[in-house]
Amino acid sequence: MEVIYQYAWLIPVFPLLGAMLVGLGLISLNQVTNRLRQLNAVVIISMMAAAMVLSFALLWSQIQGHAPYLRTFEWAAAGNFHLSMGYTIDHLTALMLVIVTTVACLVMVYTDGYMAHDPSYVRFYAYLSLFGSSMLGLVVSPNLVQVYIFWELVGMCSYLLVGFWFDRKAAADAAQKAFVTNRVGDFGLLLGILGLFWATGSFDFNIMGDRLAQLVESGSISNFLAVLLAILVFLGPVAKSAQFPLHVWLPDAMEGPTPISALIHAATMVAAGVFLIARMYPVFEHVPVAMNVIAFTGAFTAFLGATIAITQNDIKKGLAYSTISQLGYMVMAMGIGSYSAGLFHLMTHAYFKAMLFLGSGSVIHGMEGVVGHDPALAQDMRLMGGLRKYMPVTATTFLIGCLAISGIPPFAGFWSKDEILGKAFEANPFLWMIGWLTAGITAFYMFRMYFMTFEGKFRGTDEKIKQKLKKAAATIVLELESAEPAPNFGPGAMKKGELAATSEHHDSHDSHGHHSDSPHESPWTMTLPLALLAVPSILIGLVGTPYANYFEEFIFPPSETLTEVIEKSAEFNPTEFYIMAGASVGISLIAITLASLMYLRRKIDPAAIAAKIQPLYELSLNKWYFDDIYHRVFVLGLRRLARQVMEVDFRVVDGAVNLTGFFTLVSGEGLKYLENGRAQFYALIVFGAVLGLVIVFGVT
Repeated sequence: MEVIYQYAWLIPVFPLLGAMLVGLGLISLNQVTNRLRQLNAVVIISMMAAAMVLSFALLWSQIQGHAPYLRTFEWAAAGNFHLSMGYTIDHLTALMLVIVTTVACLVMVYTDGYMAHDPSYVRFYAYLSLFGSSMLGLVVSPNLVQVYIFWELVGMCSYLLVGFWFDRKAAADAAQKAFVTNRVGDFGLLLGILGLFWATGSFDFNIMGDRLAQLVESGSISNFLAVLLAILVFLGPVAKSAQFPLHVWLPDAMEGPTPISALIHAATMVAAGVFLIARMYPVFEHVPVAMNVIAFTGAFTAFLGATIAITQNDIKKGLAYSTISQLGYMVMAMGIGSYSAGLFHLMTHAYFKAMLFLGSGSVIHGMEGVVGHDPALAQDMRLMGGLRKYMPVTATTFLIGCLAISGIPPFAGFWSKDEILGKAFEANPFLWMIGWLTAGITAFYMFRMYFMTFEGKFRGTDEKIKQKLKKAAATIVLELESAEPAPNFGPGAMKKGELAATSEHHDSHDSHGHHSDSPHESPWTMTLPLALLAVPSILIGLVGTPYANYFEEFIFPPSETLTEVIEKSAEFNPTEFYIMAGASVGISLIAITLASLMYLRRKIDPAAIAAKIQPLYELSLNKWYFDDIYHRVFVLGLRRLARQVMEVDFRVVDGAVNLTGFFTLVSGEGLKYLENGRAQFYALIVFGAVLGLVIVFGVT
């Protein structure tokens, strides 16, 4: 087994090698490389599959009780400063490696069908592989400096992939928005890293935590400074995991191809923030105020994302806000000290949310044959309905995902979400109440999504709805164009870009015309990953049941034997579990029933309810006005500040330089007439100057 650990560094290297080979081919032999599309895809998938096999071997070794492994080498040294690089393999690393590689492999297989007609098919695979390498490098990093390096690489890959269709304004704007918003959090993370190093003299996670606790206890640094440093570090996960107030980039990032939505913005990259909180847990656990900030930030984000998702009509945007909400659950769990519950939900969510996003891509793929390749129509659930009979595999797997995320037993989401709610009730009943209400809202909007998409009558051929949607979009575009033009970055630009996308097309298609009157099931390369992801979405939660919580025992390996672990788990209070589980399942079932009455049986009119609660409906529909507020405060505010700075630069800085030049010009022009080359004239000037000095000093 030791040999496996010695070669664990190959896990991030395999996909990096694949990206390098394909990238060099695109640079040097572009036409040949693009013609060999399938071969390049096989190379990329094979490299990730090799990393996946090695990851499973490491996970199995860790399950068997192998000690954590650390291998480093000195990367930089100056005096007493020494910085090491390398890799570490422990329980958390092994778990994350398996999650990332399995989801990445399935997404890569799915991509072959989804991007089959895209001229940049090979470039997309190269980006995917580079992202996978960056994320795997982040997971195995043994210290904060190495984490930060791969953290930034992951952000760069996100920019490339969100803006993959860069000729579409909406995609280019979304990439900029994601990049700039993440820079805010990353700057805070960098300040926190430097501050912790200044305080503790180390970049190692455990050493930083122990030394920080000792320094605060001894009074060497104030508790306020410790809280500040912890919150600065937390800003990194706030941006990367789309937590309030830096959550605004994630829904716009859906402008990228759907496989990216599944890989980066549902299952992997956004989970990097939660992973970093887990890695930094030795630091955070000694700062109670920071833990409270983390817990309440996560709880509010969970509620915020759910209340916005409830009115979304774009299927991908709805899933994006759902992701924000579920990440809020994970962050809340970390904040209340339930380390294992947060990681457990990270694992289950990675599989069922990746399946849901890939399912939405399958729906879009099927709808494009009917409504054309206009994303504003192909992704709008108001034009769907009745897709279950046309797309049975997609519908079945999407239903499994809805049941899992809604917390219906025995699906995976029930066990992980219920564990978070149980721990939240023990820590703070108010947090439990927020999580409980959010669970009900989650079940409602997910089954609203399912019923609008897969049940009822197919509405894709209804020209009245199409024209109504196009007319509404065109009206808003005209209103935006008549207003003050917005820069590339900003919520205003995003809205305009989203709507302008109605007249643009993906690179992967040739026209907007529809080709049939009914949608179709996706090819096997797309449906097979959906079917495979459905398996863990149903079963993987069973490793963390309260009857025998193998997941928690794996994250915190005890000294007991397996029999003793099972006996210990059997000591839990079943009455308390049934009450808590019953409450969460009960509100989810009520919400599902309400959704069916509104969107399946049509017994309740959603429009009538929206009219009665118009302010709340508008609040949700306008995303709590965060985009508008940020646009006015930051975009327009910074633009005004830039104008003022430009005025200062023009009038003061440029004015001083121009004035200096003017005086130089005038003096030079005047003095040139004195340079006539006659010695007697120069003698006269000298005589006059001496005479003047004599008179002046003689008088004084």
